[in-house]
Amino acid sequence: MKNYSGLIFLALFLCVLQSNAQVKVPQVGVATSRTNDSLLHAAGYDYIEENVQKLLSPAIPEDTFRVHLAQLKKMQCRVQACNVFFPGEIRLTGNNVNEQQVLTYVDGVMARAKQAGIGLIVLGSGGSRRLPDNYNKDTATLQFIGLCRKIAVVAGKYDCVIAIENLNSTETNFVNTLEEANHIVTAVHHPNFKLTADIYHMLKEHESPDMIKKAAKNLVHCHIAEREKRTAPGSTGNDVTPYIAALASIHYTGRISLECRWENMSQQVKPTLDYMHDQIKTAYKL
Repeated sequence: MKNYSGLIFLALFLCVLQSNAQVKVPQVGVATSRTNDSLLHAAGYDYIEENVQKLLSPAIPEDTFRVHLAQLKKMQCRVQACNVFFPGEIRLTGNNVNEQQVLTYVDGVMARAKQAGIGLIVLGSGGSRRLPDNYNKDTATLQFIGLCRKIAVVAGKYDCVIAIENLNSTETNFVNTLEEANHIVTAVHHPNFKLTADIYHMLKEHESPDMIKKAAKNLVHCHIAEREKRTAPGSTGNDVTPYIAALASIHYTGRISLECRWENMSQQVKPTLDYMHDQIKTAYKL
């Protein structure tokens, strides 16, 4: 009987181990130049989030882009996403929006993203989406939603997802909260137009982590930094724990990019990753 009980206990223990081994957790990367590949790979990061203007922009000559593609293939910490989608001179709201210019630009970026194997582009671009003085916000919202639907169709041609992010009110005057960004995504209603939750900007706007739960069905990407000086998580004690816990509560398994300022990147990246892994392990109950 004792042996039989022991076998049952062992079987249950192995089941628990197997269950834990199968728990998926978010990947952690850094929004930075791909020149930091070796440093981040050595520290154990999963990926790099690059800048569209430095890697995929149609303004980059074709021969230079070919060099970039060759470099990407040799990287150890691969580029899996890009941000800084639009240059400031391309308008997304207001009376001076050139729709054909926007869609032609998007097509060029998406074609290059496809060649580079990059499947997600973050739509921040605070300058491009900034509302002109005295421009009606409701009018701008409808205009922006209509334009984003067309942008999403272009992204769909190249199997790429555009993920709009919330930007705090010191950086732009349009779509300043995750709630507003989620409203845009819901209204666009396209599988290639989704949501980035930027936890730094949520902290700046004092937005509750509960909004992450409300936006769960649209959420595909995250950015994070501490509130006061946009420092790396764990640097100064600004508490991001409730936001990681909110991600765990919705079983989020996408990417979390550190989009922060570094005092000494080479010294900080490893302890910051350790901090993030500890946060994730606690929140996801590993």
